Amino acid sequence: MFRSSNNDDFSGSSDLNEEDMIKDPQPDASTSGNLRKSVSQSTSSLTSNGSVESISATRFSHGSRRKSKRWRGWCQRRGIAGLALLVLVFFIFNSWMLYRIRDPGRAAGIKVKYLKMNSSTVSIKEELVKLGKGKKPQKTIYARLLAKASHALAEGQNKPEPKDLWVDHDNASFWKPCADQRDWEPSEGNNGYIMVTANGGINQQRVAICNAVAVARLLNATLVLPGLMYSSVWRDASQFGNIYQEDHFINYLKPDVRIVKELPKQLKSLDLDAIGSVVSDADIVKEAKPGFYKKCNFHALRFVPKIQETGALLIQRMRQNMSRLGPLDKHLLGPLAEPKKKGQRSHSTKASRYLALHLRFEIDMVAHSLCEFGGGKEEQKELEAYREKHFPALIELKKTQKLPSTAALREEGLCPLMPEETVLMLAALGFNRKTRIYLAGAHIYGGKSRLTALTTLFPNLVTKENLLSSAEIEPFANFSSQLAALDFITCTAADNFAMTDSGSQFSSLVSGYRIYYGGGEMPTIRPNKRRLADIFVKNNTIEWSVFEKRVRKAVRQTKRVFSRPTGRSVYRYPRCPECMCSDQP
Repeated sequence: MFRSSNNDDFSGSSDLNEEDMIKDPQPDASTSGNLRKSVSQSTSSLTSNGSVESISATRFSHGSRRKSKRWRGWCQRRGIAGLALLVLVFFIFNSWMLYRIRDPGRAAGIKVKYLKMNSSTVSIKEELVKLGKGKKPQKTIYARLLAKASHALAEGQNKPEPKDLWVDHDNASFWKPCADQRDWEPSEGNNGYIMVTANGGINQQRVAICNAVAVARLLNATLVLPGLMYSSVWRDASQFGNIYQEDHFINYLKPDVRIVKELPKQLKSLDLDAIGSVVSDADIVKEAKPGFYKKCNFHALRFVPKIQETGALLIQRMRQNMSRLGPLDKHLLGPLAEPKKKGQRSHSTKASRYLALHLRFEIDMVAHSLCEFGGGKEEQKELEAYREKHFPALIELKKTQKLPSTAALREEGLCPLMPEETVLMLAALGFNRKTRIYLAGAHIYGGKSRLTALTTLFPNLVTKENLLSSAEIEPFANFSSQLAALDFITCTAADNFAMTDSGSQFSSLVSGYRIYYGGGEMPTIRPNKRRLADIFVKNNTIEWSVFEKRVRKAVRQTKRVFSRPTGRSVYRYPRCPECMCSDQP
């Protein structure tokens, strides 16, 4: 009997008797032939004595039956031994895999590829990458829970996922988008011109653009098409027309705000910088009233065809089928989301659903949090050097004030979720290891080695760089905002979206868009990091079944449907009278 625990230990014994195996070795063909020949000769030599012949024949008959029984018993025992050996090999292989998770091996590249549909084993196909050049890799944190997660995924590979995993809350379907139905008196825009230069990445720029629309409406001024400031951090020279459709933006907002592409000729010669007339996003309040910018965010900003076309490719390859359209496709892809005409065949017969994951674990986020992530002194030294260069004010604050410890920060949910914590959350929620996962963003702190647990337990994880050919992604290579736009499209259209930091501007924009157009069919996973921290702290003692229940409860509580709280961002919480209509009884 064999017994398996969550730690993949086993013990047991076989019913096979070693003495029987020694006494009764398996006969081969030659041995059987010699035995039959010998018995035949012995029987022939005794034919002269009938009684002896009878006795010999009788003894031979009983002997044959005894040997036959022992032969059948030996075969049965051999079959049991073979099965036991097979189980033993499986557990040894599984234990080796778990050991590799706990103790990283030699440096090598991680090749992300899809899991074959008929695969039924859990194994690590690639080596872990060392952290840093020539440095000894750090021991994987949460090794015990990762081992249990691996075991649970292997056992549940062919089991159905939880029913509520891919659905939104029932009450979410009562809310419908209706920002486009709100009418105001037209704005003549005769109170001067407003020029706005939006700073930051595409997400910050989007917020600044919509706030500029609100300011122009409030002042009854004409808005000049917003400019995008070049940043040494983002290194993207894209302007408005490289990302969004200019004519659609101007025409859609025409009843509310007058927008022109450039200043009149007589004003172009003015030195606007000298007279202080240029407004940056730092001069605009981040939260204007929802009624003024809801049309801008959810309706007026449409990506250019170049971005829509590549976004459609990403969605198609994630679904492995383009005949099934999602609720948001037409709002993200425009004409490219038109259903196939009758008679037009699809190359795929069944569309795959996929999960989009925004893993907010870049070095700026990690360094600014003041948390520790299992990298020891080398990690602390590296992050401190980054703070000195990019966050000097934080360094000064550390010198003058006593800041909370890492344990205190983590307990309050102020530390970014690590990739190891993220994969544990996904496994506990019940996602099958064959789940197709689209990973948004890039430049994860720690590189590919930090994603090892994630790519090992969920091998069908890909990025846009994996899905697109070099020729397809080359036009976006030096434009980080346009690359972020591709992530926005693919994440927003996903069957499920998981964020690791609810304060992320990207996650807020994606989740708000999914709420606004999703019709209650686009679930979003928003982990409460404080509650998860209370669960993760027990990683050395908690059993996997208890871990699953607690994680599912913590995430389920964030799926509640409620109206936008006062003062909260309409980008993230669009359920408000100014943006959406509710027909809830």
